[in-house]
This record gives sequence, C-alpha cells and structure tokens, in this order.
Amino acid sequence: MKIFHINSYKQKVAILAVTALPLIGFVSSCKKDFLVAAPELTLPDQDAFANPTRILGQVNGLYVSLKSGSFLGGRYEIYNDIRAEEFTNRLSNNVTGYDVYGGTNNSTNTYIASFWSQGYLTINRVNLFLKGIETNSTVLTPALNANYIGEAKFVRALSYFSLIQIFAKPYVQNNGASRGLPLRLQPETSLANNALKSSTVAAVYAQILKDLDDAEAGLPDTYSASGAAETALLRTTRAHKNTAIALKTRVYLAMGNYAKVIEEGNKLVPQVAPFINAARTPHALQANVANVFAAPYTTSESIFSLPMADTNAPGTQNQLGYYYNSNVEYFLNQTGAGIYVDAAWPATDARKSSLTGNVALSSTSTVRRVIKFSGTSPFIDYVPIIRYAEVLLNVAEAEALVTGGNLVRSRAILQAVRTRSDAAYVFGVFATSTDLVNAILKERRIELLAEGFRYNDLARKATPLPSFGIGAAVPVTDDRYTFAIPLAEINTNSEVNNF
Repeated sequence: MKIFHINSYKQKVAILAVTALPLIGFVSSCKKDFLVAAPELTLPDQDAFANPTRILGQVNGLYVSLKSGSFLGGRYEIYNDIRAEEFTNRLSNNVTGYDVYGGTNNSTNTYIASFWSQGYLTINRVNLFLKGIETNSTVLTPALNANYIGEAKFVRALSYFSLIQIFAKPYVQNNGASRGLPLRLQPETSLANNALKSSTVAAVYAQILKDLDDAEAGLPDTYSASGAAETALLRTTRAHKNTAIALKTRVYLAMGNYAKVIEEGNKLVPQVAPFINAARTPHALQANVANVFAAPYTTSESIFSLPMADTNAPGTQNQLGYYYNSNVEYFLNQTGAGIYVDAAWPATDARKSSLTGNVALSSTSTVRRVIKFSGTSPFIDYVPIIRYAEVLLNVAEAEALVTGGNLVRSRAILQAVRTRSDAAYVFGVFATSTDLVNAILKERRIELLAEGFRYNDLARKATPLPSFGIGAAVPVTDDRYTFAIPLAEINTNSEVNNF
C-alpha cells in the first residue's frame, strides 16, 4: 500500500494517508530548507518510518497540513474576525467570505467545507503518524519519540480546538452538553468507519486537554540550533513545552475555568512586572509591537507561528495580507461599534499608528485598513497562532474573574500590554472587578485585532454576536451563531448530527 496525498477529506480523510506527504517540505532541519524543498508525494508505508530523517519529515508534514490556507493558514483567522463588529466588507464576494460576514452561509458553502475537511485531514494525519511511530518505536531514541509524539498531539489538539469553536455551541452555554464533533482518534485508511456520532462539546474539550497534557510531558523545554536565527525559527515554528502550556490557557479560558488558566499561566507568567518568562523557552513582549509582524517573524513574543514562503504561500484568497491590506476585502469599521473609534484606543497607540493605515479606494473614498500583514504578493507573512501578549491577557482576565483572584497582578499585566504600545497611557482606578474585566476584553480587541480572536472571545462568554454584516445581534441560540456542519460530511456520515 502507498501513503499518498489527496485533496478532499471525503475521499476520505481516511484513504489519506498522509502523514508523510507534503512532508519533507517543512522544518526538516535546523535550516530553512522547508521554505524551498519540493514535497514528496508518495512513499511506501513500509518505508515511512524506516529512519530518523523520514520520521522527521512526517512530523514536518503535520505542520504543513495545519498551515493550509483553507485551515489555520488564513481562513480560520479571517472567519472569526469578519463575523463581528470590527470590519466592513468592500466587495460582496462570497469567495472571500461575504456570506460569512452577512450570516447567510450554510451547509453548502464549499470554503467552509474545505476548512472542515482540512481540519480532519490534519487530525487523521496525526492519527496515522502516532500509529506508525508506535509500531516503529525502536527507530528513534525514547526522548525523540516523546518529542515527536508531543508535537503530533499538539497539532491534533489545536486542530480540534479550532474546529469546535466554529462548528459547535460554546462550552459555557451548558458546560459542554451540546453536540460537539466526531472524535476520530484512530487512523483511517478506508471508508469503513465513516459513520460516527459526534461527541459532546465537553468530551471534545476533554480530549483536547488530554492531548495537551501529554504534549507538555513529551515536548522538549526548547530547541537549539547552530545560530541564533535558526534557534529562533525552531522555537517559533515547532511546538515545545511552553507552546502546549500557552494553548492550555486559551482552552481553559474558553471553558470558563479561570483557576486552571492561572495554574497553567503561572508556568509562563511571573507574578510581577516586567512579566518576562525565563522558564524553558524565553518569552517577552517586544518593545516595538510592529517587530512581531515583520520578518523574520521569530521574536520571543511569538510562541507559535505558521511559516510561509513564496513556494508554499496559503493562496491569494486565504492570505491575511490580501484580505486586510493589499486588496482591502475588509476595512476597519469606523462607526461606534468598532474598536477603531473607541476612546480607549487613542492615536498615540503604536498599534493604531503603525499597524493600521489609510488607503484611498477612489478620489472620494478613503478607508482605514489593517497593515499588520504585508500587502505585497505573495503575502508570505508568518501566521501568528499564539503570542505571549495573548497569554498575558488570558492570565489577567482569569485573575480578575476567579474567586480570590489577584486584582493587582491583573491590572499590572493589562498595563504592561498597553504600555508596550502607548507609554503615556495609564489605566485609572477600576471601581469593580467587572470594570477591570471589561478593560481587559477591550484590550484584547485592540491587541489581537485581525488575528482570529474576536468571535471566540464573544462565544466563550456566550455573548450575542454583534454582527455588522447582518446588522443585528445574533444570540447564541440562533443557528447562525455557529457554522453548520458541511453537507459533504452529512452525505458521508449520517450520524454526525447525533450525539
């Protein structure tokens, strides 16, 4: 049998095979070969785990699958941000998400179906890899086996977490009792197991956390290479212990489990300013926020990013720089609902002056666009998935919400994130913890703008979706609040809506 590459999950994720396929083209060593190497498309399965080089190639392939433009390489971030109040659509093009923006998308949307398919394709590649490395456990050292298994489980956890946010109701609505997603944890190489009921939201979250706990245990503290640039590249583009820990703070925040956010966050975030992490892999806010989004994209603030290159760009209609900068598919909403015009975001803030800018659409029309991401084709900015700034804000929010939380620490973290971009801005005294939380939530809207957080930050509170495209608030009970399971999945898995 061959391990081979296919494009559609429904051909089925299963036949896929493909732990190893576009594989060797990613971070294949301590060098940047993955930016230029041609992918290997076929590999006999008996040889896929024959030696350390081929196994590493398969690990790299898991990241390649994750960074597909139809998945976390662009579409996920775009869908989450254009659904709320921060952006205005310019071109009414369903190819670039106009129906998502307007809330008219349904189960027949092929782009959302591609997102689903690529997510499950990635999950099955992980499952195939885990089975293969278990069968061939003597090829590598125990430490390297644990490292690679940890990376695979991190990829699976991130994939499931991304899917559950979009295709299921929020955990906090009913403690995860709603219909979740099919939990596919076994490698599929045929169509035999297509029919699979969905697990509950709670069960999917439990699996995500199990994978992340396992990943943390097996992953290395850090990566090192022959030079500083190569070391930074590995620490940004491959999962290490801090990567798994950071993602756990996000997952627990989505569950409303603030004590666990603090427990995990304390592994990274010091108790007092300047909040620089020295444990395992160093992390710190950059003095200039613009540096985070500029080449080489590997600052100590960048805990995990998906690398791109002109040989493997995510595709024009998936790329962040194309949507928000070059083609201005979506520009900033400058009405009362958008964060851009909020008084809490003054012009003195570098995130406003350096990461947004005016563009003339005509002789009479000028709009404000996001320029975090390059407007130059082929738009190969690294896609930021986890930044230290987010982890800081996760901890700050949890401290303000948990019973007996440290409000002094919470406010100090909030101030540190703001001061990095606006040294003159000082938060006043917060009369209540609710006021502090509201300030933190607003800071997230500013700091994480156009990075795919807005919908998730609303959903994790079960807050009505303030859709500018729909022109109304969408309650969590509305079918439009979450995406419908794609028709392609329903047609091949009649059990998917059962749980």
